[in-house]
Amino acid sequence: MNEMMNYEVVWPLGRRASALATPTTRVADLSGKTVCELWDLLFRGEEIFPLIREELSKLYPGIKFVDYSNFGNTHGANQTELVAALPKILEQHGCDAVISGIGA
Repeated sequence: MNEMMNYEVVWPLGRRASALATPTTRVADLSGKTVCELWDLLFRGEEIFPLIREELSKLYPGIKFVDYSNFGNTHGANQTELVAALPKILEQHGCDAVISGIGA
């Protein structure tokens, strides 16, 4: 039993796949702004997004929303293509801010 045992070890933290990005500055006031909704079509977004719209509309006069149905499933079969195209799509919709909902 004096023989040394060797084991392969897997490190739980994988290598970083991309560089860290600096977040953009938050929109200070959503009044009169356009907020776009992104959703992966999981976990009650059809219930939650209307509630968020209702509450934000009470707080910010003139706020506009672009419904998640305009963008497609952010976690579906075309996820890679959709996410790559999002900057252009969001710009086309005049998005000032985004709410991205994901399933829990």
